[in-house]
Amino acid sequence: KKIIYIYDGLIVRSATKATKEIIEAGKNLKIIGRAGAGVDNIDLNYAKKNNIIVMNTPGGNTNATAEHTFSLLLSLYKNITLANKSTHEGLWEKKKFKGLELKGKKLGLIGFGNVATRVSQIAKGFNLEVVTFSKSFESRKEHYPDIKSLNLEELISTSDIISLHCKLPSDGKPIINKKEINQMKKNVVIINTARGDLVNEIDLKEALDNSIILGAAIDVFSEEPAKKNILFGAKNLILTPHIAASTVEAQIIVAKQIA
Repeated sequence: KKIIYIYDGLIVRSATKATKEIIEAGKNLKIIGRAGAGVDNIDLNYAKKNNIIVMNTPGGNTNATAEHTFSLLLSLYKNITLANKSTHEGLWEKKKFKGLELKGKKLGLIGFGNVATRVSQIAKGFNLEVVTFSKSFESRKEHYPDIKSLNLEELISTSDIISLHCKLPSDGKPIINKKEINQMKKNVVIINTARGDLVNEIDLKEALDNSIILGAAIDVFSEEPAKKNILFGAKNLILTPHIAASTVEAQIIVAKQIA
């Protein structure tokens, strides 16, 4: 804050918050660049009010996030984290960790932007049936003849895997709450590599602990860094610290793009 007034431009990743206070102190700021897709850490309204351009790099970490989505999904389906811990302890619990196969399962994508598009491409290799709930999909559906567009309720109630790849609704409320969870299949798994507030964390923990759904894997949280969270210790849950986009390759791509 003390030195920002010197600069014409500011580049941030995800940790630096370009708050109203920072923007106000940046008397010479003309542009704020986000090396990454999400601009949640930038006060967009205040930047606009001060005629400061805000840019991001939405495609730079697409592949990294899509691959992480599948890493989480496979880890859940094959009990990788639990089996790893057990085997390190010398327990050899083969029968306990019987997994599931992706082939033939229905993957429901909430949102169909860059990441979901890449996820759908990878899904073909696993012979997954892909469906989506997306407002923008309608105008592009001729390019994706194998993907069916569903309303949210139908996607939630018929999918084996639900993966979130969307922004937060304008009202800021979660898309998935207790009501939606109760409409899901008993063997459903939820993957979230998009935004923390898309899934109600209290409702998700309750669903996992009471075996209402099979499992979940979460990379994003309502408050970050997540040093304390209601989800910690929940059953059949894999957590990662917002690292979906953090690959060596993606970090270089987004840095170059924003520069």
